[in-house]
Amino acid sequence: MSKSLTQNRPGRAIALKIGAVFLFMVMAALIKAASGQVPPGQAVFFRSLFAIPIIMGWLWQQGHLHDGLKANNILGHVWRGLFGTCAMGLTFAGLALLPLPEVTAIGYATPMFTVIFAAIFLGERVRLIRLSAVALGLIGVMIVIAPRLSLDDSYTRAAALGALMVLVASILRALVQIHVRRLVQTDTTSAIVFYFSLTATVVSLLTLPLGWLIPHASLAWTNPGLNVIGLVICAGLIGGVAQIMVTSSYRFGTASMLAPFDYASMIFATLIGWLVFSEVPTLTILVGAALVIAGGVLIIWRERQLGLDRSKSKPSTAPSGTPN
Repeated sequence: MSKSLTQNRPGRAIALKIGAVFLFMVMAALIKAASGQVPPGQAVFFRSLFAIPIIMGWLWQQGHLHDGLKANNILGHVWRGLFGTCAMGLTFAGLALLPLPEVTAIGYATPMFTVIFAAIFLGERVRLIRLSAVALGLIGVMIVIAPRLSLDDSYTRAAALGALMVLVASILRALVQIHVRRLVQTDTTSAIVFYFSLTATVVSLLTLPLGWLIPHASLAWTNPGLNVIGLVICAGLIGGVAQIMVTSSYRFGTASMLAPFDYASMIFATLIGWLVFSEVPTLTILVGAALVIAGGVLIIWRERQLGLDRSKSKPSTAPSGTPN
């Protein structure tokens, strides 16, 4: 009998998930610090390229270097990669224009849009509780964005553009979640992680000639110096480690248990924003973020209830331990 690859160790699972969330916030802070001298396409390239050796080393250490990279749904990986790369680029662009806590709060809209797209594209039934959660979350997002809708001067126009880009990124990440739900039916988690990094590296490299074709400082790749290049390389390495940690956390705990810890990112974003960038979140951002988090937690709770109902309806001989 083969040994199960999963273990019920909630303490380790939570520690890995919180550690991953913290590292993702550190990665975002590094990208934000470099954003004044490195355009989004170039930042995505370094973030994705230098995550690949970390992921490859992890797969080799786990003994999954061969089977873990087998791609069964190639077109699914392509779409997941395109949507994910665009989302990453828009988020990085938004980090240059908005405080880190605000970008984090707007990004919490992703679960709301995921519920909507799951109903549209996957035919999932969405009833009153999840609809109410989506409405609550979207109200919170609008509260966060509302102060940016004033276009009185160039500063507020830039901030409004940043908020719009981060909101579009959250919509694209919701589409990514829909594609991932389909990919996990045919491909391993390690393959999904690896081919996203590979696709993002290739797609972001295609932005290199944009600076020549469309002369604009925000598009043209730069040679900012070793210190700034070091920031984006570290962002890639840290992003790769964080991806491995969040993936590993699901070996020791369930998705429904770990999902609420994503919202620890607001704590880390607030601390890092205050200590590193002297950014203090406004009351409007905190209130809006609280509503978005409440909507997200309600969705997570409802998903867990639905999962329990499905498991009860299955025969007792049904296999368990399906990877998340």
